[in-house]
Amino acid sequence: MVSTTRRAAEYLLGVFGVMLLLAFVYQWGFAAFEGEQVGYAHSLYVVVETFTTTGFGIDVNQWDADGMLLLMVGMQLAGVGIIFLALPAIIVPLVNEAISTSPPRATTKRDHVVICSFTPRGATLARELDARDQSYVVVVDDREQAIDLSDDYDVVHGDPEEVETLERANTANARALVADADDETNASVVLSARECSEDLRVVSLVEDEDVADYHRYAGADRVISPRRLLGESLGAKATASVADELGDGVEIGEDFQIAELLVHHGSPLVGGTVAESGIGERTGANVLGAWDDGEFESPPRPERVIDEHTVLLVVGNESELEALKQLTLSETRQRRRGRVLVAGYGMVGHSAADELRPTDDVVVVDEVDKPGVDVVGDATDRETLKEAGVEDARAVVLALDSDTTTIFATLAVKQVAPRAEVIVRANDADSVPKLYRAGAEYVLALSTVSGRLLASHLLDEEVLRPETQVDLVRTAAPALEGRGLADADVRARTGCTVVAIERDGDLLTDIGPDTKVVEGDTLVVAGTDDAVNRFNELFA
Repeated sequence: MVSTTRRAAEYLLGVFGVMLLLAFVYQWGFAAFEGEQVGYAHSLYVVVETFTTTGFGIDVNQWDADGMLLLMVGMQLAGVGIIFLALPAIIVPLVNEAISTSPPRATTKRDHVVICSFTPRGATLARELDARDQSYVVVVDDREQAIDLSDDYDVVHGDPEEVETLERANTANARALVADADDETNASVVLSARECSEDLRVVSLVEDEDVADYHRYAGADRVISPRRLLGESLGAKATASVADELGDGVEIGEDFQIAELLVHHGSPLVGGTVAESGIGERTGANVLGAWDDGEFESPPRPERVIDEHTVLLVVGNESELEALKQLTLSETRQRRRGRVLVAGYGMVGHSAADELRPTDDVVVVDEVDKPGVDVVGDATDRETLKEAGVEDARAVVLALDSDTTTIFATLAVKQVAPRAEVIVRANDADSVPKLYRAGAEYVLALSTVSGRLLASHLLDEEVLRPETQVDLVRTAAPALEGRGLADADVRARTGCTVVAIERDGDLLTDIGPDTKVVEGDTLVVAGTDDAVNRFNELFA
């Protein structure tokens, strides 16, 4: 609105300036062609009536000379031309803005999360908050973006750096604030948030870790580097894939966990169906779902074939999950460490390498020769990969800046070392399906990892590792009270699995189709973002 109004003001000033100039021209022309003198005010009156097309009666009978007539033709064309130019550039936008929907300017929400600016990781955070029934508002400076977002998100339009905007977002009564713009803007937002409330929990994101101290000094309670987090997650995923122990599952209760396990080449599970695997009988663990090429199925169909790229979502006690972990590894890969290639040595690659070095022989590949780089070259080039020893590597971590380059590098690795596990970074969530089709075993999107970590921190909840692709939430389900899980057809209708129930201070883990939900129960539910949202819509 401001830019259009400014254009209109500049247009009107310009037209008025042209009229003042043409008044002098008319005064000169009348003297030169008609031989008579007229006053400046008289000349300005004629110019205004010409531009506004209201008539030419005052002097029309005195225009006899050809030069004067030509001068008036030019003046009339100029007036009409300026008016027609103004229609599409000024008048139509002003009318459209006047009749368009205005974005929300304030909120009365309380105990909500204020998200300052809107990014892909902010979109992930919003989905996570929706899944946990946590209210939020997104503060957006751009009016058009605010209008577009208001259809799907709770929005407050305004500059998040201004205290007045944060006051309209009811920040003083918020649960937390997330500064999610560029580093300089985020520091300013933190300062403004502190003016609204000294007790508010403030989280700031930074691209450059060197400025993290500035944000803490400004008042941020926690400063998060999404790129460092992504690198650590990539390294952790590569490490966990061959760990003897179960690794980082999430404890739901005492000796009861949920985890994701990747099925490796040579595992006795490869080639059989879920029904034929007998996982429950052999280990006691329960398979909740399965990922393959980025697609999640919960529960997995009994006839679904398990291959070496399948990721199983499983639940059970520690000994049951450890037994299943051994089944997912081949005999030659169990307890095997080895070479891991890290391609790309920016912040993400550096963090991944640091995570891997305590347990593995790490070889770093980058196009730039700098400290920490072992092989200088292009990760999409076969000769570079061979020089780095990819044929003997157990895993390759691709931490490249470009998703297009990462897709090509994935194809190259699979051509040279088809058995190596490829774990990759994605900048854009839309690239994830392509990377799976290219052969990656696991893809971590920057927005997903950082968005989920933010949700976990803001809500003080333990969730599956930030890089995992499944949510684990605790929620009440009043619409299920008095009903059995099979009768409500929870899995088929939502894609979620109820893995445990908290009742009267106890955790019930022996959940079956006949389990009934009673008043006061809190359900522990596992599923994708969309599945959890469906569960909440139907039962919460």
